[in-house]
Amino acid sequence: RFTITRRRYLDETGKALVTLPAFAADRALMRRIYEGMRFIRLYDQKRVNLQRTGRMGTSATALGQEAIPIGVASAMREEDVLVPSYREDGAQIWRGVKPEEMLIYWGGNEAGQHPADPRVAQDFPVSITIGNHALHAAGVATAMKLRDQKRAAVCLFGDGATSKGDVYEAINVAGVWKLPLVFVVSNNGYAISTPLENQTAAETLAQKGLAGGLAVAQADGNDIFAVRQLMLEALERGRSGGGATLIECLTYRLNDHNTADDSTRYRDPEEVKKRWAFDPLKRLEAWMMAQGFWSAADEAAMEARVATELERAVEAYLAFPAPKAEEMFAHIYAKLPRQYEDQRALAVRLDHG
Repeated sequence: RFTITRRRYLDETGKALVTLPAFAADRALMRRIYEGMRFIRLYDQKRVNLQRTGRMGTSATALGQEAIPIGVASAMREEDVLVPSYREDGAQIWRGVKPEEMLIYWGGNEAGQHPADPRVAQDFPVSITIGNHALHAAGVATAMKLRDQKRAAVCLFGDGATSKGDVYEAINVAGVWKLPLVFVVSNNGYAISTPLENQTAAETLAQKGLAGGLAVAQADGNDIFAVRQLMLEALERGRSGGGATLIECLTYRLNDHNTADDSTRYRDPEEVKKRWAFDPLKRLEAWMMAQGFWSAADEAAMEARVATELERAVEAYLAFPAPKAEEMFAHIYAKLPRQYEDQRALAVRLDHG
C-alpha cells in the first residue's frame, strides 16, 4: 500500500485553497515569476509565427504548461545543473540563456546551445531524444555526490519518457546511490498522439519512482505555487543527502505537440477548449490582481517591453550566420572515424566553393 500526495494551492479562478508557501508574500519575486511565465507565452507565439513563415524549423511550445519550467527554474540555485528536454525553453531562459540563442538553436544551429552567459555554462543543451538525458542527469548528480558538493541536478521530461528504459535505469541508480537529483515529469496527457491510458496502466506517473526508492509527489502543474514549493523541498532534500525525488506535474498542452503536428487528428477540439479554463497564467494573474501585486497598467507595460525584447531577439537570430556544412562533424567524435573523413572533406569543399 502506498499514497501519492498531490499538492495544490490555487483553484482555477486564482483563489487560495490553503495557506500559500512563504515565498508568495515576496511581491518582487511573484512579479518576476508572472513576467517569466508571460514572457514564455509571448516568446512561444513569436516562435510559431517564425516557423509558419518559413524562418524557423520545427519546435515544441509550452502553451498551457508555463508554470512548470518557470516553477522549476525559479526554485533552483545558480550552481545547480539543468538537464532539459525540448519543451523547457522557459527554464533555460530564466537561468540565463538568451532568447535569441534559443531561436538560433531552433533555427537549426547548434551554436544556440552554447550560451554566452557563464552562469549557465554547466547546464545541458536541449535533449531531443526521449528519456536518455535522464541518465546524463544521473551522471551529473553522481559527480556532485562524489565531490561532496551541495548542489543538485534537475531533469525534465514528458509523460512519454516514463515508458522508456533509460528513465527507469536513471531512477534505479538515483535511488541506490541517494543522488542529489530531481526528476520532473510534465504529464500533459499525450506522448505526441498517444494518450496516457494507452502507454501505461499505472494510476499515476509519480508512483514509478517508488520502486526505485525515490521520494515522490504530484503537483497541480498549472499551479505555480505547487510546482515551485515541491521543487524547493526536493532540491533541499537532494542537497542535504536525502536522496532523489520524482515530481509528476499534471498539466495539459493547449497547442499541438510541435509545429509539425496537427493534434485535431487525435484530440477532440472540445477537449482542448475545456482545458483553457485551467490556464496557469489566468490563474496566477487573477491571484496577483487580488493581492495588489499586478494591474492592467503593469500588463500593458510588460507586453510592450516584451514585444521590444522579442523583436530584438528575432533580429539577432535572423542576422546570425548560418552554420557551415563541415560543422556537423565537429562535436560528434573526439577523433573522426575514417569512414567519415571523405564526407567531411566534401563538406569543406562545399563550404569553400
